[in-house]
Amino acid sequence: MPIIEVNMVEGRTTAQKRAMVAAITDGVVSTLGVPADSVRVIIREMHAEHFAVGGLSKAAVAEQNGKP
Repeated sequence: MPIIEVNMVEGRTTAQKRAMVAAITDGVVSTLGVPADSVRVIIREMHAEHFAVGGLSKAAVAEQNGKP
């Protein structure tokens, strides 16, 4: 039973997340040869303030770029 964990900053739509889960499942099925109902996908969303690169949170970078 493959378990795939996806960590991402919040903000994607439900449709985008569902499409991602379907694509991941298809990829695991085709590469590992397991049945789709054995694939588990866990999405962990985090606030933009809780993800940083190079000492700046994603929220801080968005503020610097004039984005909400």
